[in-house]
Amino acid sequence: MSLFHINYFSQSLAKLTEIYIVAPDDVNELMTKDNPAYDRPAKLLILLHGYSGNAADWVTGSPIREMAGKYNLVVAMPSGDNSFYLNAKHTGGKYQTYIGEELVSYVRKLFNLSDKREDTFIGGFSMGGFGALHTGLEYPETFSRVIALSSANIVEGLAMMPDDNPIANKDYYRLWFGDLEEAAKTHANPRVQLEAIKAEGKIAPAVWMACGTEDFGYEGNKALRDLLKENDIDVTYHEGPGEHNWTFWNSCLEPSLKWLFGIE
Repeated sequence: MSLFHINYFSQSLAKLTEIYIVAPDDVNELMTKDNPAYDRPAKLLILLHGYSGNAADWVTGSPIREMAGKYNLVVAMPSGDNSFYLNAKHTGGKYQTYIGEELVSYVRKLFNLSDKREDTFIGGFSMGGFGALHTGLEYPETFSRVIALSSANIVEGLAMMPDDNPIANKDYYRLWFGDLEEAAKTHANPRVQLEAIKAEGKIAPAVWMACGTEDFGYEGNKALRDLLKENDIDVTYHEGPGEHNWTFWNSCLEPSLKWLFGIE
């Protein structure tokens, strides 16, 4: 598997940003023989990291290189900083646009990939799980499937966040979500996004989600699951023993990739 580390200037972010990409462009005959994944062109999966992470997280924390080769995937892993993959008002803060539009277009052109919805997926863990779902619901014409692991489903509770939290205080949340009293009424809330999709007659992406039963976000993920089901979204949900860490996320990686391709 080829591994690319790319620095390029993003118009949405108004700065140089980095991407890691793994691509099955150097696989040998032994890998492709009798592998039905190579009876079709490669598909695109964007994977998003969590809060305080960076573009290298999936490469260093998971067996994504091996999985990309096995399932004939080009996997792009961008840097999202601590943006929650939303569009903020300040210059250089358009992370939603960067992921959902600019990055998809850039990687498709770079590797001559399909521009079809059914060939384009997005996933992530924690903040990246939220980001994957948010981006998928905001661009349902681009993404057909979403993988959301231990998603940070916090939007409806932002107004109650403590102001002195040393990890993320209210000023941080205001930077990305705006007025915290009004955040639940905006497109940062999947509930609002789902209402918009219905009103516009669009088809929402299918969702594969999972959370560990010892994860601090467990209740929030169950609530998110229920919200998706109430809105008739094609959602597959998994839970089991596990915390908010790579041990649990790696246990979900191959099952979620099999789901992308309808493999039992």
